[in-house]
Amino acid sequence: MPSTHWSAPVADAPVDATVELPGSKSMTNRALVLAALATGPGTIVRPLRSRDTLLMADALRGIGVGIVEEPSGEWRVMPRPLTGPAQVDVGLAGTVMRFFPPVAALAKGPVDIDGDPRARERPMGPIIGALRDLGVVIDDQGRDALPFTVRGTGAVAGGTVTIDASGSSQLVSGLLLAAPRFAKGVEVRHEGPPVPSAPHLAMTVAMLRECGVTVETGEDVWQVAPGPIRARDWVIEPDLSNAAQFLGAALVTGGRVTVPGWPEDTTQPGDALRGLLAAMGAQVSLGPEGLTVRGTGTVRGLEADLHEVGELTPVLAALAALAETPSRLTGIAHLRGHETDRLAALAREINGLGGDVTELPDGLEIRPRPLRGGLVRTYDDHRMVMAAAVLGLAVPGVEVENVATVGKTLPGFTGLWSDMLSTASPEPPGPGGRG
Repeated sequence: MPSTHWSAPVADAPVDATVELPGSKSMTNRALVLAALATGPGTIVRPLRSRDTLLMADALRGIGVGIVEEPSGEWRVMPRPLTGPAQVDVGLAGTVMRFFPPVAALAKGPVDIDGDPRARERPMGPIIGALRDLGVVIDDQGRDALPFTVRGTGAVAGGTVTIDASGSSQLVSGLLLAAPRFAKGVEVRHEGPPVPSAPHLAMTVAMLRECGVTVETGEDVWQVAPGPIRARDWVIEPDLSNAAQFLGAALVTGGRVTVPGWPEDTTQPGDALRGLLAAMGAQVSLGPEGLTVRGTGTVRGLEADLHEVGELTPVLAALAALAETPSRLTGIAHLRGHETDRLAALAREINGLGGDVTELPDGLEIRPRPLRGGLVRTYDDHRMVMAAAVLGLAVPGVEVENVATVGKTLPGFTGLWSDMLSTASPEPPGPGGRG
């Protein structure tokens, strides 16, 4: 295989590891936006430093925000008047392409926004249309997609907008985060199929309220009152969604993995791993040392509606491919509009290893079948790398294309993975994995 391919290591014994995870991408990027629009300087403690968060920081710097990385690793954010002209790269980061344009609308001057080729295919029409309804001038040549130019005047009127946010909850969050700085605030009404990833919306609302912003929510409606965003410091939780593959390794190998710092109460969707992994046969406990998952020697199939926690799907699909009974994962049609069409990609790559996966209109059916080694393509999608690593635990010969794309949310992933496997106990592995 070419040197650009990563050979996913096989677990020849049960893992027994404590894995320290970096901070949450979702919280870091929300904190960056709120700090940039606040009434004074603030500090972000334990921020995630990944491609997505660095793109957000650079986007905000591009329109005048001061962001300095301290020797301690903390980020000091200093709000300043927002100005163009600026050229901003959002990469393939959904949070940046949906959160930044409403902020750019508050800048005085034009802001050109573009991203990776795949980013130009991701749903942007609802937020472009909403900003226009709120009085913002946007030049997109009729594409309703990247690239486009936000022609800010230094202020946004605000008001009421109706959008279809069924493609991504980020479409709502992006409007809410900047809304306190709009003259009339904003009332966002959703019309269409259910909005996915409700925990992420809850995170947005909670963080706004922690800054003293008045937010009211109802059935498919969110109201943010105009007013100051109070300056404050943010302490970023570990990224719980990025724990999926490590905790899953305990299940596959019949071992133990502990993630320290797991919060008792959180709005992160990754907290759902506790119930999902238990349903697949794991023993799960939360204590002072963190969240601990122990494999029992059995990996059961999973029948679950993952509408609220779609980002967990790739790793759960990999676990399902190694399970002893069939799985049915539904409620995730919106994953077709992520970094790649995740449903098609997962079916194609698992089947390429000899699996038996069928795409559904809104999910996947996965039936147990012995797998073989082979190349797993990742489609510039960090979570495809994580899924492939889980498969490689039990399937010799899994080669992963473009492992570096995992740096989008988890730089240093391969090192963390190797460190976890190096702690494997010498006892023979349990029957949790399928070869």
